[in-house]
Amino acid sequence: MKRILLSSALFAVTFLIVSSCSAQGLRLALHAGGNMGKIDGKSFKDEYKLGYHLAVAPEIMFSKKWGIQPELMFNQTNTTTTTTFEDLYKVSSKELKDVKLNYLSIPLLLSFRPVSFFTFQAGPQFSILMNDHKTFLENGKEAFSNGDFSMVGGAQINILRLRVYGRYVVGLSNINDIDNQDKWKGQTIQVGVGFAL
Repeated sequence: MKRILLSSALFAVTFLIVSSCSAQGLRLALHAGGNMGKIDGKSFKDEYKLGYHLAVAPEIMFSKKWGIQPELMFNQTNTTTTTTFEDLYKVSSKELKDVKLNYLSIPLLLSFRPVSFFTFQAGPQFSILMNDHKTFLENGKEAFSNGDFSMVGGAQINILRLRVYGRYVVGLSNINDIDNQDKWKGQTIQVGVGFAL
């Protein structure tokens, strides 16, 4: 099922890129940066931990000020469980102490560029968990759901072909795949640089 979702996501992004090649102002950018992420919920420490992201981002401008930026991004979130996790789910804290979640994320961002060197961006982000086989409990049950839906907001500075950006990503879906005792939602601050080809 995950491969079907992944294939569909890759096809959708590829279709957007190819169908927009005739659009005015199309550029392909490569992005890389750091994530400061955490998972909200009493099962996890309330602290941001460092991760990273890599992305391919077509910049499609419909006019001088408006455009879209669909991205294909590898996104990593790191977190640490608390003793509450052990108490709620009756597992050893060593089993899932340090959690590393690797996602294939697809942000679909609306871009507003009031001046040529500055862009506001906002939109939804769809993510598929890529390493769910490493997030099992002792009884074989998955701890984290396979998908995540988030909203993204941020700004970007454009200096010729260089991009410097900052974003805030807030998870809207509960990624707890065990039960409803504790709701888990991600939060990430992203800072990165990009280069438009």
